[in-house]
Amino acid sequence: MRIIVSGGGTGGHIYPAMALIKRLKERDLIDDVLYVGTEKGLESKIVKNAGLNFKTIEIQGFKRSLSLDNIKTVQLFLSSIRKSRKIIKEFKPDIVIGTGGYVSSAVVYAAHTMHIPTVIHEQNTIAGVTNKFLGHFVDKIAVAFTEATDQFSEKKKIVFTGNPRAQEVVDIQKNDRLKEFDLAADKDTVMIFGGSRGAKPINQATIETMDRFVAADYQVLFVTGRVHYDNVVKLIDSKYLKSANIAVLPYIDNMPEILPDIKLIVGRSGATSIAEITALGIPAIFVPSPYVTHDHQTKNAMSVAKVGAAKLIPEAELTSDSLFKAVNEIMSDNSVQAEMSEKSKNIGVPDAADRLIKVLTDLVNK
Repeated sequence: MRIIVSGGGTGGHIYPAMALIKRLKERDLIDDVLYVGTEKGLESKIVKNAGLNFKTIEIQGFKRSLSLDNIKTVQLFLSSIRKSRKIIKEFKPDIVIGTGGYVSSAVVYAAHTMHIPTVIHEQNTIAGVTNKFLGHFVDKIAVAFTEATDQFSEKKKIVFTGNPRAQEVVDIQKNDRLKEFDLAADKDTVMIFGGSRGAKPINQATIETMDRFVAADYQVLFVTGRVHYDNVVKLIDSKYLKSANIAVLPYIDNMPEILPDIKLIVGRSGATSIAEITALGIPAIFVPSPYVTHDHQTKNAMSVAKVGAAKLIPEAELTSDSLFKAVNEIMSDNSVQAEMSEKSKNIGVPDAADRLIKVLTDLVNK
């Protein structure tokens, strides 16, 4: 296949796209791939670093309030459709897939008007504005959560595939990377991680819980986020930083690689994180970010918590006491860990990329 992939703005839109491309290459199913994004978006850095063919269009999102900027948004959308049509005409794809973000709206819509097969992938329980718009025009709507099916009126187009990122991590084996951080490779470990940028409320609650974590019979790997690290270290008593039970880091490169060595994860509930966690069957305590569109992280977390694979602590209820209680209940009981792990695996989709690829190939071969 010759395929155009478009998605941008956040890692949640980009990493599933990259995982899909990686799997297509592994299966020798693509002759050529073109990624269309924006120059200012995160995708520009990620896709270029991966050495993929990358082209850009200029587009922006609508403001929620009445604004003159929305006039410019409409103008940019129309011009970006024209540019997308030119890109498509030159590349001649067999199929076009959008993984979310404003940039995919123009690319996928343009492909639809040119009668090229189109697919969108929705990673969250609450569909984004772009995918809701595109749902009316595309041939197939792939979803990562069954709850997302309620977000689209075109039920016959919907296919449950899971998130391709899950398949990318499922075969990672235990690798003793904990030793890199001066932790024991054979000791149960909880990782507390508020995302690549870190999360101040999670960091603060963890700092205030250090006196109890240091005395626990499990290890704590505390990843603060780069922008918070210096301040966090200043606030933690030096005796805790020297403890064999505690490791405090700004960030971990290739984070998925360490996941098989982790017994419990505390963190946000973004779609990519959930895909990775459930593919590997890792129990979780989610503290959803209340600052994301439509509070979709809370809905994501609830979908995992309702089957018993995770606990949910709203950010407003996160304290040293609530954090330690939730962590300790899981880490001090092997049977609870095993039960949560099994329930997590039950909702994981370890073949998600292959499922999405089948959607693509079925359309191309139709």
